[in-house]
Amino acid sequence: MRAAALLLLAVAACGPIPREDAEAACFRRAELALHPRGYVEIGTGSGGHTYTGVEINASSDFFMGRDPAAVYQTCVFNKSGEMPTRPLYERPDWRG
Repeated sequence: MRAAALLLLAVAACGPIPREDAEAACFRRAELALHPRGYVEIGTGSGGHTYTGVEINASSDFFMGRDPAAVYQTCVFNKSGEMPTRPLYERPDWRG
């Protein structure tokens, strides 16, 4: 009985998500397909100790040269089973 309940939960987790949630999740993926993102930080902490940090995020979509709009559309469809409500390039928050 317990195994059946766990299997049911695993199958339910793979199901489609609401289109709005998929669009939000896929927007970041489309941004990373356009170009890598990251930051560099340098500073001095208390006691005069210097700290540094670097973070770079890149995706295989970027390295493969995929169109960010196609990445976005495919991602939304795969996650929700529906097409996006508007194309990536028409989103007001798109900085492509």
